[in-house]
Order: sequence, then structure tokens, then C-alpha cells
Amino acid sequence: MPASSPPNSTYRAFLFDMDGTLLNSIAAAERIWTRWARRHGVDVATFLPTIHGVRAIDTIARQQLPGVDAEAEAAQITREEIEDVEGVVPVPGALAFLQSLPPRQWAIVTSAPMALALRRMEAAGIPRPAVMVTAEDVSDGKPNPACYRLAAERLQVTPGECLVFEDALAGVQAGEAAGANLMVVTATHSHPLDTAHPSISDYRELGVTVDEAGLMRLHTIP
Repeated sequence: MPASSPPNSTYRAFLFDMDGTLLNSIAAAERIWTRWARRHGVDVATFLPTIHGVRAIDTIARQQLPGVDAEAEAAQITREEIEDVEGVVPVPGALAFLQSLPPRQWAIVTSAPMALALRRMEAAGIPRPAVMVTAEDVSDGKPNPACYRLAAERLQVTPGECLVFEDALAGVQAGEAAGANLMVVTATHSHPLDTAHPSISDYRELGVTVDEAGLMRLHTIP
């Protein structure tokens, strides 16, 4: 659990990023993106840290490579990622934590396309929620807050009533801009994320209570 609690201690909904937050897909993603970077003469070591938490099309467009069709390249990346889910595993405790939540009070908000999200969730055993926001649902990906605002809208709550679980800077910035509270998940971090938000390493000691009004509150499990 965090050293300090989020400012708003009860929530109508939890909004979860997927990769790095509910499941660990780093090995598969980095295998595929390494091949892409080498094909296009991009320095792998400096490039790989930039791929996490954002849409593939945005990652490619940011490179500003002459003659490269970002949309077509992103579609190819997605096809390769759907085929390669070796090593995709849940973040420890994530499945039990999700199963403890009221079914219509949580959502997944991911930069992945829907087909890839469902493939990775299946590989990791993560259940599909009633509400998912994926790459196809927004014209601007994280750090733009549109994805988190849309998830809150679909759950019929305001962003200020939500707690966002994130692992990447772009996602943290999106949650902040949406007006939600943040919890940073560090399970897949190799380097600390510079943030003032509370953090958890994983979900194994995290529980939730729901009061009569349907408000959720986090607590530690002894």
C-alpha cells in the first residue's frame, strides 16, 4: 500500500491501465519493437523506454521517419503483438483484486487496440470488464485525458469520483488531466517513476470495502 492515502478516500469507480498495471507484457512488446527499431535504424536502447503507455501509432509518428506510414506500421506491430503473447502474465494479485470489485464499477483504459487488449488479457487470465476504452475509441492517446474521461462517462460517474491505476508517465499525466486521483503500480518498473502520487508494488496486500452507498475504499490485507 502507499505511504500516504489518495486525497479522496472513497471512489465510485476504479479505472485501470492494462499493460504494466494489470499484466506484464514487457518481454513480448520489447521483442517486437526491437525488431521494428532495427529495421528502421532506430537506436534500440534509447527507443524502448519510450514505447510504454502510449498508442503504437503515436510511438511511430513521434520518430518522424521519412517515408514511413505510421498507420500501416502500427497495424503491423499490432498483428505481431497479437501473435506473440509468450511471457504475458498478470501482475501479482491483480486477478483476485479485480474479482473483489463490483462488476460495473471498474474499467480498463488502454492504449492497445481492442483485439490486442483482449488477446493479452486472455493470456494473463484478466477478465473483461463491462467497460473498456481502447486505442480505437480516441483520436488522441495518452497523455491526452480523453480516454479516462470517456471511461468515466461510460460508467456514469465523473472523473473526480475515480481512482486511476497507472504505471507509465503518459498515463499518469492523462489521469491527472482528467481530474482523477492516481495510484501508481510499480510491479514492472526497472526505474522509479518520479511522481508525488501514492504507489503499490502489486495487489497482493490490497483489498477493497464497499459501503451501503456503493463507495469503494482501499485497505491493506494483513
